[in-house]
Amino acid sequence: MKLIGVDIGGTFTDVIYTDTDTGVSRIHKTPTTTKDPSVGMVKGITEICSRYGIERNRIDHVFHGTTIATNAVLEHNGAKTGLITTKGYRDILQIGRHQRPENYSIAQEIPWQDNNMVERRNRRTVSERIGVSNGKAYEKIPLDEDEVIKILNEFKDEGIESVVVGFLFSYLEPEHEERVKEIISEKFPDFYITTSANISPQFREFERFATASMNGFVGPVMKGYIESLESRLRDAGMDCDLLIMTSNGGVANSRTISEKPVMTLLSGPAAGVLGGQWAGKLSDHQRLITFDVGGTSADIGIVTERGFSEATAGDTQIAGYPVQVPMIDIHTIGAGGGSIAYVDAGGAFKVGPRSAGSYPGPACYGRGGELPTVTDATLVLGRLDPDHFLDGEMEIYPEKAVQAVQSLASKLGLGLYETAEGILTIVNNNMANAIRSRTIQKGFDPRGFTLAALGGGGPMCSVEVAKILDIPEVIIPPYPGITSATGLLTTDLKYDAVQTIFMSSDRLDTDYLNQKFKSLEEEITGQLGEAGFAPDKITLLHFFDCRYVGQGYELRIPVASGSIDAANIHAIWETFHTVHKREYGHAFQNAPIEIVNMRVTGIGDMPKIGDPDFSGTLSNSVDGP
Repeated sequence: MKLIGVDIGGTFTDVIYTDTDTGVSRIHKTPTTTKDPSVGMVKGITEICSRYGIERNRIDHVFHGTTIATNAVLEHNGAKTGLITTKGYRDILQIGRHQRPENYSIAQEIPWQDNNMVERRNRRTVSERIGVSNGKAYEKIPLDEDEVIKILNEFKDEGIESVVVGFLFSYLEPEHEERVKEIISEKFPDFYITTSANISPQFREFERFATASMNGFVGPVMKGYIESLESRLRDAGMDCDLLIMTSNGGVANSRTISEKPVMTLLSGPAAGVLGGQWAGKLSDHQRLITFDVGGTSADIGIVTERGFSEATAGDTQIAGYPVQVPMIDIHTIGAGGGSIAYVDAGGAFKVGPRSAGSYPGPACYGRGGELPTVTDATLVLGRLDPDHFLDGEMEIYPEKAVQAVQSLASKLGLGLYETAEGILTIVNNNMANAIRSRTIQKGFDPRGFTLAALGGGGPMCSVEVAKILDIPEVIIPPYPGITSATGLLTTDLKYDAVQTIFMSSDRLDTDYLNQKFKSLEEEITGQLGEAGFAPDKITLLHFFDCRYVGQGYELRIPVASGSIDAANIHAIWETFHTVHKREYGHAFQNAPIEIVNMRVTGIGDMPKIGDPDFSGTLSNSVDGP
């Protein structure tokens, strides 16, 4: 099969083509078109096809890593969103929980209070209530449909684009949310609709409502982007499947992503971790720190013999907002080739997180940028060859880099080369500190890992970062600048289903657990079946989210396939004790364990890149848009 992978970064759009039958692979780079990334993406695909004689109409799948949803959150540039919730719960999104980003600061910014996805004036309540008795849901107060219609009419008059529906206990019984969705579809079809039980059928109202609100906030933007991209692909002669990388390390089809764009908040970084894992396999390494440095940011992930690390329930967040969706554990900092060096108001010498991006880019690009960046400092120190930047196809201007770094040197009272070395020393230590937060602070010794240097900037600074952390070995894959795009071609279609149950080990109902697992399996196999996967191409994985009774957060543990019974439940508890000890350093063998959620992950086997043959690859094109 013929596959295309495209990862859109802050500076460049990376494209890789592979033919799984012959092993032939080709690569290409083009500047990211920031205003509409789909323009640069399709341009990159058509250029690689033209350059290597690839027939566009024979491409089977296009895999895509995108930051559209992430940027909408970070820039707070989403749709005008309204929330309909249970009477008395209007301010859950504002109150949040007792945890704060900084425990002892009285002047800190609280993201969900200072920059809410749904303004308070656009949050309305209706009469309804699902009650719970002995773990079973029932209708306590009927849904007042007249109130719903009144609110929707108000939303229409106020210019609301997206409506989020979040009711109390809907994770146990979504009937009321589904009825509101039906009313919107019938009477107000122009609204983008999100129901919290569809996005995240889990307990914790704040996190569930926040996740649904984020989905509603970015939904219209993402849906419009996907429709535009699919149209451009068709116009370019490619009537193929578009598959989007999700935060859990899998891909989903465009229809699913249009409905649940919150799944893509770590789309690009997740592909980088998978690309690093692929590079490790090529060199027989299993314990990796993936170090993906691009033009704007550096992404750090951990890979062990068990695969990549997943974020726990308390750590799944974006820009300070909690997100209740499965995610690879990735830490991102504003450190990359385009990171700007400056002197702050207090006179301190700093680098990043602000970036020059693709346009104007670093000063040496000659596109109008005047501020010194990491790339400029690297060029000043002679670590980049100006005659062979991007294989000589992109012209850069050393004199402009010297001018930019010299302007900073004058402010600092340092020489030109001292300032350039200072820029690299600061940014490398920033990245080393970020790696410490994902290794040492989580119980991993970085000296037992190999650093996988990825991205356009990873190999350039990897050796110095490795020395800072005493990491003994660095691996650099072929064409590291397109590793995230390569990672897209190493994954499968992957969907998750979850159900909150609350059941302790001393009051276990195995029949109920087996029944619920069967229901989740049917849900997942139905989704994958709609995507064209036969049963023999589907793998189902089972998990429990467990904690000791009384704990605040849970850990995810694998559960062997097959029925749960008295004979194998002991092995499940022992697995939890082992995972808890690995995570926290201790376990309580005699304490009761509570199952909070049960999960089924369905994996549809996709064609993948193998050991690639890049022998026919010529040079990269970086023509402007």
